[in-house]
Amino acid sequence: MIQALPLDVAQVRQHFPSLALEQNGQPVVYLDNPGGTQVTQECIAAITDYLTTANANTHGAFLTSARTDAFLTEAHAAMADLLHAADPREIVFGPNMTTLTFAMSRAIGRTLQPGDEIVVTALDHDANVAPWLMLAEDRGCVVQMAEVNTTNGTLDMDDLRAKITPRTKVVAVGYASNAVGTINDVAAIIGWAQHVGALTWIDAVQFAPHGPIDVQALGCDFLACSAYKFFGPHLGIVYGRLSLLESLQAYKVRPSDNEPPGKWETGTQNHECLAGLVGTLHYLEALGHNAQDGATSQFPMMTGRARSLHVAMAAIQAYEQTLARRLLAGLVGLPGVHIYGLTDEADLARRVPTVAITIDGHAPRALAEALGERGIFCWDGNYYAVTLMERLGLEQTGGALRIGLAHYNTASEVDRLLAALHEIVGG
Repeated sequence: MIQALPLDVAQVRQHFPSLALEQNGQPVVYLDNPGGTQVTQECIAAITDYLTTANANTHGAFLTSARTDAFLTEAHAAMADLLHAADPREIVFGPNMTTLTFAMSRAIGRTLQPGDEIVVTALDHDANVAPWLMLAEDRGCVVQMAEVNTTNGTLDMDDLRAKITPRTKVVAVGYASNAVGTINDVAAIIGWAQHVGALTWIDAVQFAPHGPIDVQALGCDFLACSAYKFFGPHLGIVYGRLSLLESLQAYKVRPSDNEPPGKWETGTQNHECLAGLVGTLHYLEALGHNAQDGATSQFPMMTGRARSLHVAMAAIQAYEQTLARRLLAGLVGLPGVHIYGLTDEADLARRVPTVAITIDGHAPRALAEALGERGIFCWDGNYYAVTLMERLGLEQTGGALRIGLAHYNTASEVDRLLAALHEIVGG
């Protein structure tokens, strides 16, 4: 149960310099957040600080290299706290979630045999589908795709449960849909996979900006996310259970580290962006510290930074539900609108504030362009949720308009969007 924790949005917005951008004399409205959020001032400052005082490669016998080593150690520790990982060595960084999934799926593939089965879903971003399809082709495995309920944009859990069998070796599923916002019951799915001895790969890219994640409580084997989706720089992150990161064979150069996380972090990492990630997590830690009054009982197993980070994400989740309620209620009144996904107020806890719509007589691209001319930024298309758009019958007609809220958005920005859509449709 999410408590209505306090969130001072006016104060929050002061930490995001890009929110001051104007177009035609008006502040722009960032509703493109599912494709990438804006970054904090703390992130920007940390990147600048790294590049001016610590820019070097690792493990050298001099000052800037030692500072780089310290930055990387802190990045692993801070990210472990955000995900409540048991050990910083369980955090692996890379260029993006897609690249990490392709690389690590190849390592998992070494353990698979012809005829083994991999379960994916029709709701997922293709970054959590294509790597497994290609792996199955390489190894002679069978892919089972769990279907989606097209009426409300949720997974067909009965179908998914039926497709997890003793032949299943990997279950790859999203925490939340990047297209229609549905939050999946990943804890139940992980339990089903564990029952048959299958590994779980959770794509949390779309959930991470919107709520707390506890990998220990979930019991997942792997969980992937992206820093640029939760107010940081362009980085990919994978949590992996330490025993698996130690036992699986990585594709890497011979002189590199043979222990996690180094064995998985191939090549020179993006040091400045890792410093920026630490800056973003400092922002979230402070946000959570300010919201701690009466909220510590939500995370009794956590202390210090981990608890502050989780309190912050719970506060964000509660606030964003108020924005989602306002958005969904306003969209219903639009002539010719079709809303994909959960729309009932009772289901707000089962979705993130990412909403896909179409409007009769208006192509999604045309809607995005008309909004963009008014300084309101939204995405159109399929957002790489290709199978879902096919199931919804939208792939051949330009997909949908995607409206994505974040915790720095305001009620007045939601109202501005709704007014603009009414103007566009009426015009």
